Amino acid sequence: MPHRRRRKRQGNSTAYVPTADAPNRVWAVDFQFDVTTDGRPIKIVSIIDEHTRECLGGLAERSITGEDLTTELDRLADQRGTHPTVLRCDNGPELACSTIAVWAYGRVGLHFIPPGEPWRNGDVESFNSRIRDECLNINSFWSLAQARVVIGDWKHDYNHHRRHSALGYQPPARYAAACTHR
Repeated sequence: MPHRRRRKRQGNSTAYVPTADAPNRVWAVDFQFDVTTDGRPIKIVSIIDEHTRECLGGLAERSITGEDLTTELDRLADQRGTHPTVLRCDNGPELACSTIAVWAYGRVGLHFIPPGEPWRNGDVESFNSRIRDECLNINSFWSLAQARVVIGDWKHDYNHHRRHSALGYQPPARYAAACTHR
């Protein structure tokens, strides 16, 4: 008997995506996974500003819910003084849930990329590729705490020392500090 294919989840976009022509206009969010040496999962969320290319923050936990993500987004907004205009993300269960929709209402527009088209969220996918190649693939984590430290150190180095051709060969933090168009 043929198996019925499960339909892909589709989130409902609530915003036209503006060009990321200034800091805090478009933030992109994506998840990736790794494991500790004992085989237990590590779920990593990365949040970047598409204009400055800064890794604003993220979490490394065993499990991340919509509530955990909204708490992190509010923390980043408090730190930066504003919420983004639009949050670009895929249709993962943590992002296409009612918790995110309720949180976003009146704060930020949500833009869901079409399923199976990761290039529509290219900046965060490129960042995830870098963190995978330069951090996750070369480190073995024996604990969640160690993973948080190593990933946090790598993100700091990425923001403060890694030069980007798209930013005039400046690190993202230096470019963001010099940004005059807000």
